Amino acid sequence: MFWGVNWEAVPEHLGNRNKPTNDTDFVIACVDSRAARATIQEVVTASWSTIRYSLDIGNNADTGQFVLGQPLNSLNRHKALRLRTIVDLYPEIANGALDDDSQPSCSAAESLNRQHAFINQTVANHALALLSRLFRFGRLQYHGGFVSLASGAVVPLRIDPKVWARIRARNNRLRSTGATLV
Repeated sequence: MFWGVNWEAVPEHLGNRNKPTNDTDFVIACVDSRAARATIQEVVTASWSTIRYSLDIGNNADTGQFVLGQPLNSLNRHKALRLRTIVDLYPEIANGALDDDSQPSCSAAESLNRQHAFINQTVANHALALLSRLFRFGRLQYHGGFVSLASGAVVPLRIDPKVWARIRARNNRLRSTGATLV
């Protein structure tokens, strides 16, 4: 009943063995590992995929991000202004080799002690506001953002190929120095 949109939510584990149906428009991912993001990326960009949008939501102790993108798949491949996904912009976020297995899952009780009390809700509310603008107006001026509760800042991720190119160039420079980006 959300603004008259006829939709069905299907909360499930997403993987190659558990493919979404062909009429899946959105995949919303709230995961706590790079390996999980890599699996989601494989599914949404698979040759058979017709997923229109993927929304990545993630956080650590007091920062987080929400990024809406259009996965590079058969449906989105030829779009002139395809929204870049979090993995398009920050490939290291899906590099399972960089996972810190010593950290508890974000759903584990011990992780709640190391997170700011409202980081999950803050990032989720920003992601919902982004989706509501898309559904209500049919267009966006930004497709994500980065939240810091420590500084009180929310930095939008503009829909701008020049911004995306600067992000990729910065990541390439940092990668060439051996720095970990995300």
